[in-house]
Amino acid sequence: MNPVRKKRLFIILAILAGVGVAVTLALSALQENINLFYTPTQIAAGEAPEGTRIRAGGMVEEGSVQRSYDSLTVSFRVTDYAEAVTIQYQGILPDLFREGQGIVALGRVNADGVLVADEVLAKHDENYMPPEVTAALEKSGKSKPYSGITQEGVQ
Repeated sequence: MNPVRKKRLFIILAILAGVGVAVTLALSALQENINLFYTPTQIAAGEAPEGTRIRAGGMVEEGSVQRSYDSLTVSFRVTDYAEAVTIQYQGILPDLFREGQGIVALGRVNADGVLVADEVLAKHDENYMPPEVTAALEKSGKSKPYSGITQEGVQ
């Protein structure tokens, strides 16, 4: 093989190796940022991976919110009307957070099956519910009563 071809071959191999490393790094970074959604039923059944950051959502159970008097720690139960899961959160809850409303929490499930949340998202108006929560409630057969308003608008 002559020196010019050998040099071109090494350059092509170096470019391919660089592209391969870049793709591998990009995929590993994306994989770490994926937050899969789990319903309370799936978490209670042990389907949610322990220690991995996930999203969970449902309706906040009436009478389940317990606030700590000496810190910002809040504990509440979220249900899809089939199962309920306890969520612990330390911080200030959104203004729209209340019992009987839909929420989505981001956090990690611990060994006790409790979701330790680092972020809690509440719906932004009284008629909207996150699509994942809506699907979970419809699957359980306990969707919110019809109000004449959908996510697309008034019917």
